[in-house]
Amino acid sequence: MKLLPKQENAVYYLKDNETKETLYGGAAGGGKSAFGVLWLIEMCQTHPGSRWLMGRAKLKALKETTLNTFFELTSNPTPESNALGLIRLGISDQYVFNAQNNIIYFNNGSEILLKDLFLYPSDPNFDSLGSLEVCGAFIDECNQIVYKAWQIVLSRCRYKLTEFNIRPKMFGSCNPAKNWVYKEFYKPNRDNTIPAHRKFVQALPTDNPHLPQSYLDSLLSLDKNSKQRLYYGNWEYDDDPSTLIDTDAIADYFNADHVKAEGDKYITIDVARKGKDNTVFRVWHGWKCIYRYHIDKSGLMEVVNQGKRLAQKYNIPMSRVIADEDGVGGGVVDFMRCKGFVNNSRALNDENFNNLKSQCGYKMAAKIMKREVGEIASNSSVISITTEEMEQVKQKDIDKDGKVALVSKDVVKQMIGRSPDEWDSIMMRYWFELAPKMVIF
Repeated sequence: MKLLPKQENAVYYLKDNETKETLYGGAAGGGKSAFGVLWLIEMCQTHPGSRWLMGRAKLKALKETTLNTFFELTSNPTPESNALGLIRLGISDQYVFNAQNNIIYFNNGSEILLKDLFLYPSDPNFDSLGSLEVCGAFIDECNQIVYKAWQIVLSRCRYKLTEFNIRPKMFGSCNPAKNWVYKEFYKPNRDNTIPAHRKFVQALPTDNPHLPQSYLDSLLSLDKNSKQRLYYGNWEYDDDPSTLIDTDAIADYFNADHVKAEGDKYITIDVARKGKDNTVFRVWHGWKCIYRYHIDKSGLMEVVNQGKRLAQKYNIPMSRVIADEDGVGGGVVDFMRCKGFVNNSRALNDENFNNLKSQCGYKMAAKIMKREVGEIASNSSVISITTEEMEQVKQKDIDKDGKVALVSKDVVKQMIGRSPDEWDSIMMRYWFELAPKMVIF
Protein backbone atom coordinates (compact mmCIF):
# COMPACT_ATOMS: atom_id res chain seq x y z
CA MET A 1 0.00 0.00 0.00
CA LYS A 2 1.45 3.37 -1.04
CA LEU A 3 0.45 6.29 1.14
CA LEU A 4 0.43 9.94 0.16
CA PRO A 5 3.40 12.00 1.44
CA LYS A 6 1.27 13.86 4.01
CA GLN A 7 -0.15 10.55 5.20
CA GLU A 8 3.39 9.25 5.69
CA ASN A 9 4.06 12.23 7.95
CA ALA A 10 1.00 11.37 9.99
CA VAL A 11 2.08 7.72 10.22
CA TYR A 12 5.36 8.79 11.77
CA TYR A 13 3.56 10.85 14.44
CA LEU A 14 1.16 8.01 15.22
CA LYS A 15 4.04 5.61 15.83
CA ASP A 16 6.63 7.76 17.59
CA ASN A 17 7.20 7.90 21.34
CA GLU A 18 6.58 11.63 21.70
CA THR A 19 3.30 12.53 20.00
CA LYS A 20 -0.04 12.00 21.76
CA GLU A 21 -2.34 14.19 19.65
CA THR A 22 -2.23 14.57 15.87
CA LEU A 23 -4.51 16.76 13.77
CA TYR A 24 -4.71 16.10 10.04
CA GLY A 25 -6.53 19.20 8.88
CA GLY A 26 -7.06 21.32 5.84
CA ALA A 27 -8.81 21.22 2.51
CA ALA A 28 -11.28 18.66 1.24
CA GLY A 29 -10.16 15.56 -0.62
CA GLY A 30 -6.80 15.15 1.08
CA GLY A 31 -7.47 11.59 2.23
CA LYS A 32 -7.92 12.47 5.91
CA SER A 33 -10.88 10.26 6.81
CA ALA A 34 -9.59 7.25 4.89
CA PHE A 35 -6.24 7.55 6.61
CA GLY A 36 -7.84 7.63 10.06
CA VAL A 37 -9.82 4.50 9.27
CA LEU A 38 -6.70 2.72 7.95
CA TRP A 39 -4.87 3.55 11.17
CA LEU A 40 -7.62 2.00 13.29
CA ILE A 41 -7.64 -1.12 11.12
CA GLU A 42 -3.86 -1.52 11.42
CA MET A 43 -3.97 -1.07 15.19
CA CYS A 44 -6.72 -3.66 15.55
CA GLN A 45 -4.77 -6.16 13.44
CA THR A 46 -1.44 -5.45 15.11
CA HIS A 47 -2.72 -5.65 18.69
CA PRO A 48 -5.23 -8.51 19.12
CA GLY A 49 -7.68 -7.79 21.91
CA SER A 50 -7.18 -4.02 21.76
CA ARG A 51 -10.01 -1.49 21.85
CA TRP A 52 -10.28 1.74 19.85
CA LEU A 53 -12.74 4.57 19.31
CA MET A 54 -14.11 5.99 16.08
CA GLY A 55 -16.06 9.16 16.79
CA ARG A 56 -17.82 12.14 15.30
CA ALA A 57 -20.17 14.84 16.59
CA LYS A 58 -23.27 12.88 15.64
CA LEU A 59 -23.53 9.08 15.42
CA LYS A 60 -25.87 9.29 12.43
CA ALA A 61 -23.29 11.26 10.43
CA LEU A 62 -20.55 8.85 11.55
CA LYS A 63 -22.48 5.89 10.17
CA GLU A 64 -23.32 7.64 6.92
CA THR A 65 -19.75 8.78 6.22
CA THR A 66 -16.79 7.41 8.18
CA LEU A 67 -18.26 3.95 8.73
CA ASN A 68 -19.02 3.67 5.00
CA THR A 69 -15.39 4.58 4.33
CA PHE A 70 -14.44 1.71 6.64
CA PHE A 71 -16.65 -0.70 4.67
CA GLU A 72 -15.20 0.49 1.34
CA LEU A 73 -11.60 0.14 2.50
CA THR A 74 -12.15 -3.37 3.86
CA SER A 75 -14.04 -4.60 0.79
CA ASN A 76 -12.56 -6.80 -1.92
CA PRO A 77 -10.62 -5.10 -4.72
CA THR A 78 -12.15 -5.00 -8.19
CA PRO A 79 -10.66 -4.28 -11.63
CA GLU A 80 -12.32 -0.86 -11.45
CA SER A 81 -10.88 0.00 -8.02
CA ASN A 82 -7.45 -1.23 -9.10
CA ALA A 83 -7.58 0.88 -12.26
CA LEU A 84 -8.42 3.96 -10.18
CA GLY A 85 -5.68 3.24 -7.65
CA LEU A 86 -8.20 2.89 -4.81
CA ILE A 87 -7.30 1.00 -1.64
CA ARG A 88 -9.40 -2.11 -1.12
CA LEU A 89 -7.96 -4.43 1.56
CA GLY A 90 -10.18 -7.48 1.05
CA ILE A 91 -10.56 -8.12 4.80
CA SER A 92 -14.33 -7.94 5.21
CA ASP A 93 -14.23 -11.49 6.61
CA GLN A 94 -12.03 -10.38 9.52
CA TYR A 95 -14.75 -8.50 11.43
CA VAL A 96 -18.46 -8.22 12.19
CA PHE A 97 -20.31 -4.97 12.69
CA ASN A 98 -23.02 -4.97 15.34
CA ALA A 99 -25.37 -2.14 14.35
CA GLN A 100 -27.32 -2.41 17.60
CA ASN A 101 -24.47 -1.58 19.97
CA ASN A 102 -22.35 0.20 17.31
CA ILE A 103 -19.21 -1.88 17.74
CA ILE A 104 -16.97 -3.43 15.08
CA TYR A 105 -15.73 -6.81 16.40
CA PHE A 106 -12.56 -8.19 14.83
CA ASN A 107 -11.98 -11.94 14.80
CA ASN A 108 -8.81 -11.50 16.87
CA GLY A 109 -10.72 -9.88 19.75
CA SER A 110 -10.03 -6.24 18.85
CA GLU A 111 -12.90 -3.75 18.83
CA ILE A 112 -13.73 -0.35 17.36
CA LEU A 113 -16.40 1.54 19.32
CA LEU A 114 -18.51 4.06 17.37
CA LYS A 115 -19.27 7.07 19.56
CA ASP A 116 -21.48 10.15 19.39
CA LEU A 117 -19.46 13.09 20.81
CA PHE A 118 -21.98 15.91 20.52
CA LEU A 119 -22.36 18.30 23.46
CA TYR A 120 -25.88 17.59 24.66
CA PRO A 121 -27.40 19.93 27.30
CA SER A 122 -28.37 16.85 29.34
CA ASP A 123 -24.71 15.74 29.51
CA PRO A 124 -22.50 18.85 29.64
CA ASN A 125 -19.60 16.96 31.27
CA PHE A 126 -19.75 13.92 28.96
CA ASP A 127 -20.53 11.62 31.86
CA SER A 128 -21.70 9.07 29.27
CA LEU A 129 -18.01 8.49 28.49
CA GLY A 130 -17.08 8.08 32.15
CA SER A 131 -16.45 4.32 32.10
CA LEU A 132 -14.92 4.27 28.62
CA GLU A 133 -11.42 2.81 28.22
CA VAL A 134 -9.70 2.63 24.83
CA CYS A 135 -6.15 2.41 23.51
CA GLY A 136 -6.59 5.35 21.15
CA ALA A 137 -9.15 7.25 19.12
CA PHE A 138 -9.86 8.64 15.67
CA ILE A 139 -12.31 11.55 15.60
CA ASP A 140 -13.48 12.49 12.13
CA GLU A 141 -14.45 16.13 11.47
CA CYS A 142 -13.28 16.92 14.98
CA ASN A 143 -13.91 20.63 14.40
CA GLN A 144 -17.60 19.79 14.90
CA ILE A 145 -17.10 18.70 18.51
CA VAL A 146 -16.19 20.92 21.46
CA TYR A 147 -12.69 20.90 22.90
CA LYS A 148 -13.91 19.34 26.13
CA ALA A 149 -15.07 16.24 24.22
CA TRP A 150 -11.57 15.88 22.71
CA GLN A 151 -10.00 16.19 26.16
CA ILE A 152 -12.38 13.69 27.74
CA VAL A 153 -11.70 11.09 25.05
CA LEU A 154 -7.95 11.66 25.44
CA SER A 155 -8.25 10.99 29.17
CA ARG A 156 -9.96 7.67 28.36
CA CYS A 157 -7.05 6.43 26.21
CA ARG A 158 -5.73 4.08 28.90
CA TYR A 159 -6.83 0.55 28.00
CA LYS A 160 -4.05 -2.03 28.54
CA LEU A 161 -1.37 0.34 27.24
CA THR A 162 1.39 -1.43 29.14
CA GLU A 163 0.26 -4.84 27.97
CA PHE A 164 0.28 -3.74 24.33
CA ASN A 165 3.38 -1.56 24.79
CA ILE A 166 1.77 1.41 23.07
CA ARG A 167 1.33 5.09 23.86
CA PRO A 168 -2.13 6.66 24.01
CA LYS A 169 -2.85 8.32 20.68
CA MET A 170 -5.53 10.75 19.49
CA PHE A 171 -5.94 11.35 15.78
CA GLY A 172 -8.34 13.95 14.41
CA SER A 173 -9.29 15.03 10.91
CA CYS A 174 -11.09 18.21 9.91
CA ASN A 175 -11.53 20.96 7.38
CA PRO A 176 -10.37 24.47 8.38
CA ALA A 177 -12.48 25.97 11.17
CA LYS A 178 -12.05 29.01 13.40
CA ASN A 179 -12.56 27.31 16.73
CA TRP A 180 -10.49 25.20 19.12
CA VAL A 181 -8.75 23.22 16.35
CA TYR A 182 -7.40 26.52 15.01
CA LYS A 183 -6.38 27.71 18.47
CA GLU A 184 -4.88 24.45 19.75
CA PHE A 185 -3.25 23.06 16.60
CA TYR A 186 -3.13 25.22 13.47
CA LYS A 187 -2.08 28.56 14.98
CA PRO A 188 0.59 27.14 17.33
CA ASN A 189 2.00 25.11 14.43
CA ARG A 190 2.03 28.20 12.22
CA ASP A 191 3.76 30.21 14.95
CA ASN A 192 6.21 27.41 15.84
CA THR A 193 4.85 27.26 19.39
CA ILE A 194 3.05 23.92 19.23
CA PRO A 195 3.99 21.62 22.16
CA ALA A 196 6.03 18.50 21.44
CA HIS A 197 3.18 16.10 22.21
CA ARG A 198 1.01 17.65 19.48
CA LYS A 199 1.49 17.58 15.72
CA PHE A 200 -0.36 19.21 12.83
CA VAL A 201 -0.42 17.98 9.23
CA GLN A 202 -1.83 20.33 6.57
CA ALA A 203 -3.97 18.61 3.93
CA LEU A 204 -4.70 19.90 0.42
CA PRO A 205 -6.75 18.31 -2.38
CA THR A 206 -3.72 18.51 -4.66
CA ASP A 207 -1.98 16.08 -2.27
CA ASN A 208 -4.23 13.34 -3.57
CA PRO A 209 -3.37 12.20 -7.13
CA HIS A 210 -6.50 10.02 -7.27
CA LEU A 211 -8.91 12.95 -7.24
CA PRO A 212 -10.49 13.62 -10.66
CA GLN A 213 -10.00 17.05 -12.18
CA SER A 214 -13.76 17.53 -12.17
CA TYR A 215 -13.75 17.40 -8.36
CA LEU A 216 -10.98 20.00 -8.15
CA ASP A 217 -12.89 22.18 -10.61
CA SER A 218 -16.00 21.93 -8.45
CA LEU A 219 -14.03 23.16 -5.43
CA LEU A 220 -12.70 26.10 -7.44
CA SER A 221 -16.25 27.06 -8.43
CA LEU A 222 -17.41 27.46 -4.81
CA ASP A 223 -18.04 30.80 -3.11
CA LYS A 224 -15.02 32.72 -1.81
CA ASN A 225 -15.06 31.40 1.75
CA SER A 226 -15.67 27.78 0.78
CA LYS A 227 -13.04 27.88 -1.96
CA GLN A 228 -10.45 29.34 0.41
CA ARG A 229 -11.15 26.65 3.01
CA LEU A 230 -11.81 23.55 0.93
CA TYR A 231 -9.41 24.06 -1.99
CA TYR A 232 -6.63 26.24 -0.62
CA GLY A 233 -6.88 24.95 2.96
CA ASN A 234 -6.98 28.53 4.26
CA TRP A 235 -7.75 28.51 7.98
CA GLU A 236 -8.57 32.19 8.14
CA TYR A 237 -12.00 31.70 6.58
CA ASP A 238 -15.18 30.20 8.04
CA ASP A 239 -18.16 29.16 5.90
CA ASP A 240 -20.57 28.36 8.73
CA PRO A 241 -23.86 29.92 7.52
CA SER A 242 -24.77 30.80 11.10
CA THR A 243 -21.66 33.01 11.46
CA LEU A 244 -22.71 36.66 11.66
CA ILE A 245 -19.35 38.44 11.17
CA ASP A 246 -17.04 37.37 8.36
CA THR A 247 -13.24 37.47 8.30
CA ASP A 248 -12.95 40.61 6.18
CA ALA A 249 -15.37 42.57 8.36
CA ILE A 250 -13.41 41.64 11.49
CA ALA A 251 -10.19 42.84 9.87
CA ASP A 252 -11.86 46.11 8.89
CA TYR A 253 -13.12 46.59 12.46
CA PHE A 254 -9.50 46.92 13.58
CA ASN A 255 -8.51 49.06 10.58
CA ALA A 256 -11.07 51.68 11.41
CA ASP A 257 -9.95 54.85 9.65
CA HIS A 258 -13.27 54.77 7.79
CA VAL A 259 -15.22 55.12 11.08
CA LYS A 260 -15.34 58.64 12.49
CA ALA A 261 -15.06 59.37 16.19
CA GLU A 262 -17.95 61.79 16.60
CA GLY A 263 -21.07 62.38 18.67
CA ASP A 264 -21.68 61.26 22.23
CA LYS A 265 -19.23 59.20 24.26
CA TYR A 266 -20.03 55.99 26.13
CA ILE A 267 -18.41 53.38 28.38
CA THR A 268 -19.24 49.68 28.33
CA ILE A 269 -18.05 47.38 31.12
CA ASP A 270 -18.12 43.59 31.00
CA VAL A 271 -17.69 42.69 34.66
CA ALA A 272 -16.01 39.42 35.60
CA ARG A 273 -18.43 36.86 37.04
CA LYS A 274 -17.79 36.34 40.77
CA GLY A 275 -14.48 38.17 40.42
CA LYS A 276 -13.10 35.62 37.94
CA ASP A 277 -11.90 36.13 34.34
CA ASN A 278 -11.27 39.69 33.12
CA THR A 279 -13.26 42.85 33.56
CA VAL A 280 -13.10 44.71 30.25
CA PHE A 281 -13.75 48.44 29.79
CA ARG A 282 -14.31 50.11 26.44
CA VAL A 283 -14.64 53.84 25.84
CA TRP A 284 -16.63 54.79 22.74
CA HIS A 285 -16.79 58.02 20.78
CA GLY A 286 -19.86 57.44 18.71
CA TRP A 287 -19.36 54.04 17.09
CA LYS A 288 -15.59 54.02 17.43
CA CYS A 289 -13.87 52.44 20.42
CA ILE A 290 -11.12 54.89 21.31
CA TYR A 291 -9.80 53.16 24.44
CA ARG A 292 -9.85 49.65 25.90
CA TYR A 293 -8.69 48.56 29.35
CA HIS A 294 -8.94 45.38 31.43
CA ILE A 295 -8.40 44.24 35.01
CA ASP A 296 -7.48 40.66 35.87
CA LYS A 297 -9.66 38.94 38.50
CA SER A 298 -10.86 42.23 39.92
CA GLY A 299 -12.75 43.04 43.10
CA LEU A 300 -15.92 45.11 43.18
CA MET A 301 -14.47 48.45 44.26
CA GLU A 302 -11.52 48.17 41.91
CA VAL A 303 -13.98 47.96 39.00
CA VAL A 304 -16.10 50.81 40.38
CA ASN A 305 -13.11 53.12 40.88
CA GLN A 306 -11.70 52.39 37.42
CA GLY A 307 -15.08 53.03 35.83
CA LYS A 308 -15.38 56.38 37.62
CA ARG A 309 -11.84 57.36 36.60
CA LEU A 310 -12.58 56.68 32.94
CA ALA A 311 -15.89 58.54 33.08
CA GLN A 312 -14.15 61.56 34.60
CA LYS A 313 -11.22 61.46 32.19
CA TYR A 314 -13.44 61.34 29.10
CA ASN A 315 -16.19 63.54 30.56
CA ILE A 316 -18.88 60.87 30.23
CA PRO A 317 -22.05 61.06 32.37
CA MET A 318 -23.24 57.93 34.17
CA SER A 319 -26.33 57.72 31.98
CA ARG A 320 -23.95 56.80 29.14
CA VAL A 321 -22.09 54.14 31.12
CA ILE A 322 -23.40 50.57 31.13
CA ALA A 323 -22.15 47.51 33.02
CA ASP A 324 -23.08 43.85 32.86
CA GLU A 325 -25.44 43.56 35.82
CA ASP A 326 -25.18 39.77 36.29
CA GLY A 327 -23.22 38.56 39.33
CA VAL A 328 -20.65 41.07 40.63
CA GLY A 329 -21.84 43.54 38.01
CA GLY A 330 -24.96 44.24 40.05
CA GLY A 331 -22.79 45.82 42.73
CA VAL A 332 -20.93 47.86 40.12
CA VAL A 333 -24.20 49.27 38.81
CA ASP A 334 -25.36 50.12 42.34
CA PHE A 335 -22.16 51.90 43.37
CA MET A 336 -21.61 53.74 40.06
CA ARG A 337 -25.32 54.50 39.52
CA CYS A 338 -24.84 53.66 35.86
CA LYS A 339 -27.02 51.66 33.49
CA GLY A 340 -27.31 47.91 33.97
CA PHE A 341 -27.23 45.31 31.19
CA VAL A 342 -29.22 42.16 32.06
CA ASN A 343 -28.32 39.51 29.49
CA ASN A 344 -31.44 37.36 29.76
CA SER A 345 -33.91 40.22 30.05
CA ARG A 346 -36.57 40.81 27.43
CA ALA A 347 -35.53 42.30 24.09
CA LEU A 348 -36.24 46.03 23.83
CA ASN A 349 -38.95 47.54 21.64
CA ASP A 350 -40.77 44.18 21.34
CA GLU A 351 -38.33 42.96 18.68
CA ASN A 352 -38.22 39.25 17.80
CA PHE A 353 -35.21 38.15 19.88
CA ASN A 354 -35.11 35.65 22.71
CA ASN A 355 -33.34 38.09 25.03
CA LEU A 356 -31.49 41.38 25.24
CA LYS A 357 -28.05 39.87 24.70
CA SER A 358 -29.07 38.19 21.45
CA GLN A 359 -30.69 41.41 20.29
CA CYS A 360 -27.63 43.57 20.92
CA GLY A 361 -25.20 40.93 19.68
CA TYR A 362 -27.11 40.37 16.44
CA LYS A 363 -27.50 44.07 15.69
CA MET A 364 -23.90 44.90 16.56
CA ALA A 365 -22.71 42.11 14.27
CA ALA A 366 -24.81 43.57 11.44
CA LYS A 367 -23.34 47.01 12.06
CA ILE A 368 -19.81 45.61 11.98
CA MET A 369 -20.62 43.85 8.70
CA LYS A 370 -21.71 47.23 7.30
CA ARG A 371 -18.33 48.68 8.37
CA GLU A 372 -20.05 51.21 10.65
CA VAL A 373 -18.14 50.25 13.82
CA GLY A 374 -14.42 50.29 14.50
CA GLU A 375 -11.75 50.26 17.16
CA ILE A 376 -8.38 51.84 17.72
CA ALA A 377 -6.28 48.87 18.83
CA SER A 378 -2.49 48.60 18.86
CA ASN A 379 -2.20 45.47 21.02
CA SER A 380 -1.88 42.44 18.76
CA SER A 381 -2.91 40.12 21.59
CA VAL A 382 -6.20 41.98 22.09
CA ILE A 383 -6.85 41.91 18.35
CA SER A 384 -6.22 38.16 18.22
CA ILE A 385 -8.45 37.40 21.22
CA THR A 386 -11.26 39.69 20.06
CA THR A 387 -11.11 38.24 16.56
CA GLU A 388 -11.46 34.74 17.95
CA GLU A 389 -14.52 35.79 19.93
CA MET A 390 -16.15 37.62 17.01
CA GLU A 391 -15.80 34.47 14.91
CA GLN A 392 -18.00 32.66 17.43
CA VAL A 393 -20.89 35.14 17.14
CA LYS A 394 -23.38 32.81 15.51
CA GLN A 395 -27.11 32.48 15.22
CA LYS A 396 -28.58 29.50 17.04
CA ASP A 397 -30.95 27.14 15.19
CA ILE A 398 -30.71 29.14 11.98
CA ASP A 399 -33.18 26.86 10.17
CA LYS A 400 -35.90 27.07 12.82
CA ASP A 401 -38.73 29.55 13.11
CA GLY A 402 -39.28 31.54 16.26
CA LYS A 403 -37.37 34.21 18.08
CA VAL A 404 -33.81 34.94 16.95
CA ALA A 405 -31.19 33.64 19.38
CA LEU A 406 -27.41 33.57 19.38
CA VAL A 407 -25.24 30.64 20.41
CA SER A 408 -25.00 30.80 24.21
CA LYS A 409 -22.00 32.00 26.17
CA ASP A 410 -21.54 28.53 27.68
CA VAL A 411 -21.22 26.96 24.22
CA VAL A 412 -18.76 29.66 23.13
CA LYS A 413 -16.70 28.91 26.24
CA GLN A 414 -16.59 25.27 25.19
CA MET A 415 -15.39 26.21 21.70
CA ILE A 416 -12.64 28.69 22.63
CA GLY A 417 -11.85 27.58 26.17
CA ARG A 418 -12.64 30.88 27.93
CA SER A 419 -15.28 33.53 28.43
CA PRO A 420 -15.86 35.94 25.48
CA ASP A 421 -15.31 39.06 27.60
CA GLU A 422 -14.07 41.24 24.74
CA TRP A 423 -17.14 40.64 22.58
CA ASP A 424 -19.52 41.20 25.50
CA SER A 425 -18.01 44.64 26.11
CA ILE A 426 -18.44 45.43 22.39
CA MET A 427 -22.01 44.23 21.85
CA MET A 428 -23.29 46.16 24.91
CA ARG A 429 -22.59 49.40 23.03
CA TYR A 430 -25.73 48.74 20.97
CA TRP A 431 -27.94 49.06 24.07
CA PHE A 432 -27.72 52.86 23.81
CA GLU A 433 -29.09 52.68 20.28
CA LEU A 434 -32.13 50.69 21.43
CA ALA A 435 -32.92 52.21 24.81
CA PRO A 436 -35.20 55.22 25.09
CA LYS A 437 -33.29 58.46 25.40
CA MET A 438 -33.27 59.73 28.99
CA VAL A 439 -32.30 62.91 30.72
CA ILE A 440 -28.66 62.90 31.85
CA PHE A 441 -28.24 62.90 35.61
